[in-house]
Amino acid sequence: MAARNLGPREKNGQQDHGSRSKKAEGRHLAALVLARGGSKGIPLKNIKMLAGVPLLGWVLRAAIDSEMFDSVWVSTDHDEIEKVAKSWGAKVHRRSPEVSRDCSSSVETIQEFLRNNTEVDVVCHIQCTSPCLHPSHLQQALKKIIEDGYDSVFSVVRRHQFRWKEVKEGSGEYTEPINLIPAKRPRRQDWDGELYENGSFYIGTRDLILKENSTQGRKVAYFEMEPEHSVDIDVDIDWPVAEERVLRFGYFGRGVSLMFCRVSRCLTDGRVFLSASGEDMVSIQTKDTTGLRMLQNDGVEVVLLISNEDPVTQSMAEKLKKVMGCEVMDVGDDPLKDVQSVVEQKRLDWKDVAYMGKEVSFSWFS
Repeated sequence: MAARNLGPREKNGQQDHGSRSKKAEGRHLAALVLARGGSKGIPLKNIKMLAGVPLLGWVLRAAIDSEMFDSVWVSTDHDEIEKVAKSWGAKVHRRSPEVSRDCSSSVETIQEFLRNNTEVDVVCHIQCTSPCLHPSHLQQALKKIIEDGYDSVFSVVRRHQFRWKEVKEGSGEYTEPINLIPAKRPRRQDWDGELYENGSFYIGTRDLILKENSTQGRKVAYFEMEPEHSVDIDVDIDWPVAEERVLRFGYFGRGVSLMFCRVSRCLTDGRVFLSASGEDMVSIQTKDTTGLRMLQNDGVEVVLLISNEDPVTQSMAEKLKKVMGCEVMDVGDDPLKDVQSVVEQKRLDWKDVAYMGKEVSFSWFS
């Protein structure tokens, strides 16, 4: 696969975020990451390296590449955090000592930011501790503000966990279920689960935050994120787990704009099943299709490749096109030759192209 862009944006805090949605009706949308220097759990956690990137860099890259914001900010009281923030393309709000204390709330800091930046109409408070955030998450959530007229939107994750009442030892009380009837315990597939805040982001209007001292209220909506993207780093023991997760599900920037994926042996395992009616069948991994949809959401065009010598995958072409919403292309013994014309037609360089297939050397795209 082509190399992914992992580097910071050396712009000395000067931002060029492209053209965002024109439906914001002139409102100034700002992304704001709160990154205080006095973290009690992990010293300078906000700029600690996670999978080769400062923790702060993961969310700044997602915010900037979403192209939804007029400005992207980091609020901090620490010189080193300010330096890292600017190297990743953010502006810096130097917060006052009054909102830099251990007891200071996020809302107090956001309110100070709004009072100092009167042009801002909507703030998206992004938590630095959510490194698996993608631009598509922010784009879809902000549309609820811009197009649907909500005053606040926050991120959630769905969990299938049964909860029980907590009782103090020695109180003589008995615990009892909160969200289930034990005698009618549902199977996971028969229960929708519950929505929990995952802490990735909170979006609110200026008026709501300043007048009601909250980022959640009035016309409020949630945006549901996938469990694999709901990483929240609170304590040091979470760091190795988060690093493994971010390498699998994190956003690595715009290194690739077109991806070719062989259906046979990539989306399938190479086995052919025979149905009762005598038809040949293959199974497709849902995790793979989910991954391809994530790429599509982040602006990567996906083209599925099927062999003209494989009648089973040939028969799936129309269904794959409908389910995945992407182009399906026939290839022969030399896939490079077949896809070359597509790359040239789209006026791309090979460094902008990725290929997923088990029988082709990646040196083609080096």
